[in-house]
Amino acid sequence: MNGLPGAMGREVAGACIRRGFKIAPYAFTGPDVTEALIDIDDLEGGEKIGVKLIRGPTDEKKEYACDGIIDGLKAACGDYLIAIDYTHPTAVNCNANFYAKHQLNFVMGTTGGDRAALQAVTEGGGHYAIVAPNMAKGIVALQAGLDDMARAYPGAFNGYKLTIDESHQSTKADTSGTAKAIAGSLATLNGAPFDLEDINMIRDAEGQRAFGVPEEYLKGHAYHTYALVSPDGTTEFQFRHNVNGRRVYAEGTADAVQFLAEQIKAKNDKKVFSMIDVLKAGALKDQ
Repeated sequence: MNGLPGAMGREVAGACIRRGFKIAPYAFTGPDVTEALIDIDDLEGGEKIGVKLIRGPTDEKKEYACDGIIDGLKAACGDYLIAIDYTHPTAVNCNANFYAKHQLNFVMGTTGGDRAALQAVTEGGGHYAIVAPNMAKGIVALQAGLDDMARAYPGAFNGYKLTIDESHQSTKADTSGTAKAIAGSLATLNGAPFDLEDINMIRDAEGQRAFGVPEEYLKGHAYHTYALVSPDGTTEFQFRHNVNGRRVYAEGTADAVQFLAEQIKAKNDKKVFSMIDVLKAGALKDQ
């Protein structure tokens, strides 16, 4: 469970434990983390499990302690060792290169980084992976629906102005990956390119409150509003998805791990998947 002791890492670890998955005793962590050993649990009062935190790779050309540790875990678990990545945007590509180097199957929930490079190294690696900017069932369905709509009715909103506002907890370093993904579909419907730099990131508490985020969820939320306004301003269409907390993403990630394990067992020729693939397979549980 790479990304511990972060809040998302703990939430996903809890969901996986509740599903009966065995958590590896090691996890990648960042350079600023001082803890060497932490306890995780199912977040419902279950037994504590110790996890040793190790530094993740920062240069693919060097050898690290994590190289030997992963080799040992792979020898014990085989192909059923699956890394779950909720680390940091700056670690995405180094980690992806590391997973390819070790033929380590993974689920990438971390957003940011060079996504084209991530996809390329993953597709060229020969290992199994799910790469997705969002793990929540309803949001994945919305994303798939808008993608289908864009393919069927390109230019349906020609001339409309597209604006995107997204709010996350202040610790989220990058622009919402979900907003970026959906922006592509809406731009096709809009018939005009959309500069991702124009996505309005809200990270300050005052702005978050004004955006409707409850006080108790300022440290863990994901609010998105996509608006299309007609040239004369008389007509507006909005798409919104607002999530308080992290559990819906954690449950979706556990679904992704289960799906990937099934593809590994079946020796599926296709090896790199998105959450839309998981949705279409009916593998996303009610959240």
